[in-house]
Amino acid sequence: MSTSDIDFEAVFHALPGAVALLSRDLVFADANEAYLSLSGLTREQVMGRYLFDVFPDNPGDPSASGMRNLQASLRRVASTGESDSMALQRYDVEDPDRPGVWEERYWSPINVPVLGPDGAVALVLHRVEEVTELIRARGTRSGGDGARVLEAELYTRARELQELNTRLREAHAREREVALHLQQAMLPVPDPLGHRAAVRYRPATGSLNVCGDWYDLIDLSDRDHTVVAVGDVVGHGLPAAGVMGQLRSALSAASRVAGGPAQALDVLGLYARHVDGAESTTAVSVFIDWTGHTLTYSSAGHPPPLLCHPDGTVTFLDQATDPPLGARPEHVSRPQSQVGFTNGSTLVLYTDGLIERRHEDIDTGLHRLADSLTRHRTADPDQLADALLTDLIPPAGITDDTALVVLRL
Repeated sequence: MSTSDIDFEAVFHALPGAVALLSRDLVFADANEAYLSLSGLTREQVMGRYLFDVFPDNPGDPSASGMRNLQASLRRVASTGESDSMALQRYDVEDPDRPGVWEERYWSPINVPVLGPDGAVALVLHRVEEVTELIRARGTRSGGDGARVLEAELYTRARELQELNTRLREAHAREREVALHLQQAMLPVPDPLGHRAAVRYRPATGSLNVCGDWYDLIDLSDRDHTVVAVGDVVGHGLPAAGVMGQLRSALSAASRVAGGPAQALDVLGLYARHVDGAESTTAVSVFIDWTGHTLTYSSAGHPPPLLCHPDGTVTFLDQATDPPLGARPEHVSRPQSQVGFTNGSTLVLYTDGLIERRHEDIDTGLHRLADSLTRHRTADPDQLADALLTDLIPPAGITDDTALVVLRL
């Protein structure tokens, strides 16, 4: 049986665990039979309603925090795209047959993002398991006050876990800030081309996803040639940013003396073999000959640059693609190719965060970029760069960093 033959809606409703699907605004989009049975509510009582209108905190207990904790978890999952397994929570539920009477209940929730075709969070899957009877049984074995003692222990452990998570998030945020400052300090502004070029760098949405993306623009000594390059180091955080700085500097130096982009990437590949963390880095380099109106390019496993002609047709520079740095056991010289351009054409280089989305073929992202480039091709480079980011980056943000270079030729 193929996946096309499976009725996934029927599977969802048949799941033995209690599961609800919530919109990013925490409105019920669906709930399976186990969830409705556990909650004691009908489908009509939950569908299309805000979660915390259906399940408010106990108004008679000013210290009740279970629903607030759940809300914080769900919103964090919706904004970051990261799953969250919560500590055991107590939140009371109003008896549907006795309005105003609240029952003490204990729950173990897990919240998981459901991504849409564009890679952004479309829904949040909320799975909940009730452990009230287990808590009560433990309390019975422990004596009359056992349940309260256990509850206090659970709350203490939950607070400790929450405090630990807070400290970890703060530490990750500090690391991310340092990595961003390091990254931005090493990325140049497009002085060689002035108003003819625009560059953009967009970090990933998640606090742990600072990556090793870079770009570079170099005016060669004869002033008739300019080199533009982008690259992407595998990994995250400060280590990736540090490797990025080494490789960008090495490629910049090699480009100033190399006979072309293939030779520059050959030198970079040899250098990368001696840099921890540089393996599988991708990079692409384009040498622009302003007098001869040609682009000579070479790619080390990187997505192809795009050349948009004045009439709106787009050429993918994909005829000189080789594996990423360090991918081969032995060094092999890299290929390069050449294409002509006319005045008014636009060259776009980028890293994969701009086009790659989970559960989507990369060709879809490439064609999306080409279509956007064609539509906005008459805009100046700054406006064009912003338009490309607006068209390609989902509202919820991206899970990988993005570097973008736009040049008017």
